[in-house]
Amino acid sequence: MFLPTTREEMDRLGWDSLDIILVSGDSYVDSSYNGSAVIGKYLSKYGFKVGIIAQPDIDNNEDIKRLGIPNLYWAISAGCVDSMVANYTATRKRRQKDDFTPGGLNNRRPDRATISYTNLIKKNFKQTPKPIVIGGIEASLRRTVHYDFWTNKLRKSILFNSKADILSYGMGEKSMLELAHAIENGDDYTGIRGICYIAKEPKAGYLELPSFDECKADKHKFIEAFEKFYVNNDHITAVGLSQKQDTRYLIQNPPSIIPTTEEMDEIYGLEYERALHPYYKKMGEVKALDTIKHSVTTHRGCYGECNFCAIAVHQGRTITQRSADSIVKEVEDISAMKSFKGYISDLGGPTANMYGIECLKKQKLGACKDMRCMYPKTCKVLNVNHNKQLELLDKVKKVEGVKKVFIASGIRYDLIMDDNKCGSLYLENLVKDHVSGQLKIAPEHTEDEILGLMGKQGKDVLKRFKDEFYKINDRLGKKQFLTYYLIAAHPGCNERHMKDLKNFASHELKVNPEQVQIFTPTPSTYSTLMYYTEIDPFTGKSMKVEKDTARKYKQKDILIDKDAKNGYMGNSYNKDHSKSKDNNKPKNNKFKGTNKFKKKK
Repeated sequence: MFLPTTREEMDRLGWDSLDIILVSGDSYVDSSYNGSAVIGKYLSKYGFKVGIIAQPDIDNNEDIKRLGIPNLYWAISAGCVDSMVANYTATRKRRQKDDFTPGGLNNRRPDRATISYTNLIKKNFKQTPKPIVIGGIEASLRRTVHYDFWTNKLRKSILFNSKADILSYGMGEKSMLELAHAIENGDDYTGIRGICYIAKEPKAGYLELPSFDECKADKHKFIEAFEKFYVNNDHITAVGLSQKQDTRYLIQNPPSIIPTTEEMDEIYGLEYERALHPYYKKMGEVKALDTIKHSVTTHRGCYGECNFCAIAVHQGRTITQRSADSIVKEVEDISAMKSFKGYISDLGGPTANMYGIECLKKQKLGACKDMRCMYPKTCKVLNVNHNKQLELLDKVKKVEGVKKVFIASGIRYDLIMDDNKCGSLYLENLVKDHVSGQLKIAPEHTEDEILGLMGKQGKDVLKRFKDEFYKINDRLGKKQFLTYYLIAAHPGCNERHMKDLKNFASHELKVNPEQVQIFTPTPSTYSTLMYYTEIDPFTGKSMKVEKDTARKYKQKDILIDKDAKNGYMGNSYNKDHSKSKDNNKPKNNKFKGTNKFKKKK
């Protein structure tokens, strides 16, 4: 059943009012890939009456009024993507298309959607105010003082700028449910994990970050604030944080405890329609639905911690996974859909091959504060073994009606190469049964100096993986190829690095990249910290950061040059590989030395 979006739907359910009204920057696709749908369905299961207003017209006051006033609270999300990232390119050009909007035109999501929707509610419900809770990735990653690329300055917490009452950060099922119960019962909610709120004084026992004014005045203070914020995102080791913003304080409680496997099964086992709500479907199709309709999420979280990626901050560094039975049950449900033609579009998560691979020490004691799981080398304690994934794939392939299961989420090839137990077998299975002509991987760069700044392993492991991939293809008689996601103008990267990358791509990878993304500074990442401060936070040294738009384009153009100076093009046959079209399109959304990275004060 869909969540109601109109008064008529409420009447059919016999509801005079709603407990919680969700407001989203995305159209309402009832799917586990839509955060608002997940929260709504989860709250509904526990007895709350929930409705949703998707992409309300901020120029039409009647749109936000159509479901009335919630009994408990409003819940606002900008959508699955930060609204400024959704609306603008890395060079600040307005995007014309939006895959989460009916019809595909980018004409319904306002800039800074969280703030816009909060203002819209406050404007229209002054006489009957109810608490406004903001959440989703935009609120989550902007919850403390942060650098905003689109205004090129530091901004206060979005909780202050939006004037909302509460901020739910990270994956919000638990915090939003606890809030609903607390508000319903008139209880104090300020102790709930996974939320932020505003107070007149810092909270006793909480770690105080440098203030907004200190961060504005001194970039080293901003680095200090970010590092304290970053290491306090683990659900086991994190402490609460306070940060002065004006005369008041942002209070951030420790993160919600991550879901157990049983809780993950509950969340993803809710009855999703896997469709666009009819109210919005009449406005046009939503392109994003094409890729998620027959896809299955196996887990959350990522311990790859690429410095340009915020997944570790938003979803966590610890993998939370579903049981194989739950995943198989969902595939069986998909196979019964009329629209299903036998192909599972994707079986994965933020990084597909992290399913079933996690550090036992981390699960008990929390993430290490002085070392990373996969940089500069994969930690031996991680005990990499792809066997659970192989078992899962085997079970899913046996579901009646399933012809093929694709892995489209992206993989960490270094994790495969570190698996001495069954890495080769896993890769052979990918090549044989789970690749649709191409396998996408994300080296992002190939020069060790830049890879170090990105928090990624060196290019040697890429070369070994590439050779192994094509060797398996040759043995199996397959003509499949690798797609490389690459980034230009990352902090520290200059034209020389791009020329070296171009040379490596031509001579070692045998491709001429066609689509390369210019680095986009997004809140709550180390790479964005580097971009703003022009300081390497891990060494304390000054670094060159390209901020001129024309020179950013030049870095990209160096890589996608089509002059065929080396005697072949990326779209033509070469002596090493079969015909390959490298459609590199890096995701929006990650230190040097030993596996311990030391922060210089």
